[in-house]
Amino acid sequence: LVTTRLSISVPAYNEQDRLGPMLAAYLPYFTDRFGTDFELVVSVNGSRDATETVARSFLPAYPTVLRVLVTPEPVGKGAAILIGGKTATGDLIGFVDADGATPPSAFLALVDAIGDAGLILASRRLPGAVVSPRQPLRRRIASRVFNTIVRALFKIPITDTQCGAKLLSSAAWNAVAPKIGLTRWAFDVDLIFQTRRAHYPIREIPTVWHDVPGSRLRLGRTSLQMFLAVCRLRLLHSPFRFIVALYDRIPGRFVRLNPYTAPIHDPPPSPSPAPPEPPAP
Repeated sequence: LVTTRLSISVPAYNEQDRLGPMLAAYLPYFTDRFGTDFELVVSVNGSRDATETVARSFLPAYPTVLRVLVTPEPVGKGAAILIGGKTATGDLIGFVDADGATPPSAFLALVDAIGDAGLILASRRLPGAVVSPRQPLRRRIASRVFNTIVRALFKIPITDTQCGAKLLSSAAWNAVAPKIGLTRWAFDVDLIFQTRRAHYPIREIPTVWHDVPGSRLRLGRTSLQMFLAVCRLRLLHSPFRFIVALYDRIPGRFVRLNPYTAPIHDPPPSPSPAPPEPPAP
């Protein structure tokens, strides 16, 4: 019997309200099925609330399968995923949003269906997907427009690049992760694009997705940032890459386009407590 080891990276930025229920669902579900051949890494970055405290509250019950990494600065979803994934030991390495919109059974479906693919994606757009409640019209229109732009720029036949649940083989992860340069709004597109460039098969399956209130994204501003980020990515991998430096200086000043360029590393260990003062003579 061949045992598959599964690693899941969870990026968490100011998710004190939604992370707890997500961990309460995922940790027992996957521990029951994989035992110690499962690990979940919560990658907290730049949080100003109790996200780290919530994550650490699960450590006593799951000390062998849960790890909490903390990066003080807000590095973006992609960088948080990469930081968590860098420590992963699984044969399959994936990530899922901290809001719990993707239930554990839907993530397990990725594990069951990955087969010989290097990357498998959950899709809210394929026939058979269950999305509840239905997203607002403005969000659905923005999603369709963004997907059309991605298809046109990158010729990627994917219906839903932005769904938060994805899974890779460890071989694909180790080949692709070091090449990802955009860790904010274009991270998912960069991941798919780099996987295709590395000639790993990509699969997409319908998923179950439940909208969880609490998102702080502003649709208009986020849509502009995502559009500019994928344009930058397309320029970076084209004969016009020399334009990128100018591109970063102009729109990047207004929409925080700059990619995360600091080295992806494990957070430094907490400082050791100072030795006790010697007793007074």
